[in-house]
Amino acid sequence: MSDSVIDLGVLRHGPDPDPLPRPPRANGRQLRAALLALLALLTLAAAGAPPPRRAVVTLPVRSGADVLVDGDLAVVIEPTSTSNLQQRRLAAYRLPGGEPVWQLPLSAEARYWGIFPLGELLILTGYEIGPQGRDTTTIALDRATGAYRWQQPGSANRLVDGNLLLRSGGESEPSVLRVVDPCCGTVRWQLPATTAGISPRETERGVDRLILSPTDGPVEVRDATTGIVLARADLLPADGGRFGLEVLDDLLLVIDRGSGTVTAYGLDQLDRRWIRPNVTVDFALDCGLVLCLRTGSNALQALDPATGEVRWRSSRWGWAWATGDRLLANVLGGGDSPEHFVALDALTGQEVADLGRWDLYQLRQGGLLIGTRKHPDGGVLVGELDVLAGEVRVLDVMRDATGECQVIDHRLLCVSPDGTYRLWQLSE
Repeated sequence: MSDSVIDLGVLRHGPDPDPLPRPPRANGRQLRAALLALLALLTLAAAGAPPPRRAVVTLPVRSGADVLVDGDLAVVIEPTSTSNLQQRRLAAYRLPGGEPVWQLPLSAEARYWGIFPLGELLILTGYEIGPQGRDTTTIALDRATGAYRWQQPGSANRLVDGNLLLRSGGESEPSVLRVVDPCCGTVRWQLPATTAGISPRETERGVDRLILSPTDGPVEVRDATTGIVLARADLLPADGGRFGLEVLDDLLLVIDRGSGTVTAYGLDQLDRRWIRPNVTVDFALDCGLVLCLRTGSNALQALDPATGEVRWRSSRWGWAWATGDRLLANVLGGGDSPEHFVALDALTGQEVADLGRWDLYQLRQGGLLIGTRKHPDGGVLVGELDVLAGEVRVLDVMRDATGECQVIDHRLLCVSPDGTYRLWQLSE
């Protein structure tokens, strides 16, 4: 294993990085070899001390575990044995050394699929299997000790004010919404069971708006922290046909599937902003300076969010993601994984940089992206994609990684050849 940083240079609007250079063949010319050795020694002396080694820790868990990294703690949901994959445990390890801190068993009749930190708590969400089938449930644990705090039905979302939104039911059952104080699970407000569709608006700090859309009544916009109705209006198609709702920044898009019409409303007052006819929408995306629609004609359209006018369209891109005045887009028909990415000018749709093929991971909201792919000489190549600059900075080649990577809290987590997880520190 080599944990030192390998400087592979900076890519600027060019192709993917070449494999690491191989050592030159011996040519038997002793004088040339001596000169090269002398030059190398002089170069090392001028460079000073070698760069620090990239921190790495091996977690004593097997591939297939769910891992969360929160500051100085790595929390893992894992099977207790290979023979009984349904029996699981929750274990915490101290970073950077990986020493065990606490562990607790999880019910064999449960499957937990989400965990996130909230202050001094860890919020664990999953489902339990009971007489009536699968019921979603949320558990709050003390982050320092793993001690049980409270448990309530429903899946959890963080709100902008630090409280938790719990939603139970859904699909074939009515949904129940309630907001609880994470300290003790005390209910702040709740709504009666409803069959309405529920669309949250998620921000960097959490959910701040809830849109309820019944099949036979007015659409409601509620403040998620108080439950107060901010606006109510009848926005559904007159013929009662199929429709969809998309929340994009401060707009609510109502997509009439029958007539192929998209109508935009201001979110907090439900005032109509514009109408776009004759378009079949698969999905909509917030693309920063523009709104992106993926249409039935297999094209990506960029609309002016103020007027609904088309700024550009292209059948080359599958989806796009905003970073400042640039978009990160994937190339359609690019073949097998990893996907091929480019940087676009958001207002014109013009390609400004080819960023290459990567499996991408978001390091932080609105920040740079980390990409990985297998290196031809073994291990995993790690790069930092700067969409605004239109370039890729290669960070390292993790020789003791086989893939199955994720980026969490400025660390890269990958499976090693022996099947265990290893954490590499991305920022020194």
